[in-house]
Amino acid sequence: MFPDDFPITARWPATDPKVIQLYSYPTPNGVKASIMLEETGLPYEAHLVTLSDDDVKSDAFLSLNPNNKIPALIDPTAANGPVELFESGAILIYLAEKTGKFLPADGAARADVLKWLMWQMGGLGPMLGQLGFFYRFAGKDIEDPRPRDRYIGEARRLLTVLNGALDGQDWIAGDYSIADIAIVPWLRAIDFYEAHDVLGTADFANIAAYRARFEARPAVQKGLNIPKPPNS
Repeated sequence: MFPDDFPITARWPATDPKVIQLYSYPTPNGVKASIMLEETGLPYEAHLVTLSDDDVKSDAFLSLNPNNKIPALIDPTAANGPVELFESGAILIYLAEKTGKFLPADGAARADVLKWLMWQMGGLGPMLGQLGFFYRFAGKDIEDPRPRDRYIGEARRLLTVLNGALDGQDWIAGDYSIADIAIVPWLRAIDFYEAHDVLGTADFANIAAYRARFEARPAVQKGLNIPKPPNS
């Protein structure tokens, strides 16, 4: 019986075990889940799981996500018993299908959303993450310039793709969708990496407008700060 069947709840107890339990931190991947939950209006509780080994490599967290990455969730309201889930893209698809929101049911429109979601999961997110490591964090001290130059170049290439695809439309796959919820949090990471100049983001007017539209949504504004990190 939930929550007793889930060891993670011993460390992060559920106040209301009848609602979705989100275990996350407000990184670009983490806020995908909280924004989607806010957009859909599903009842949920958010538990702060820091990026420290004490949290993400704890036995409690690994019992839900053996890959030791946030976000992860438990949905006790699923029709055939509780659902355990990790990977931000999988969470977006699951919540979209559960609610019938932000992902077309079938056909070309659905394929278009999933195409751009996978583009973010396999391209934009990993490449910007590597850019952050080699441009701002520990990797910046490596004397060989090739890793840094590779990820600067690949990140700019992906931004060029996105800027072109947004020409003449507000959202990446027609209507607002889980693809947008996946993409824009990673665009915001460029601020954190202090990489706007090196990427030449001033050249991408469509992306700037796209990001502004996304950030103006009330659910986005709320979800970006869930769960609240320490000392915030």
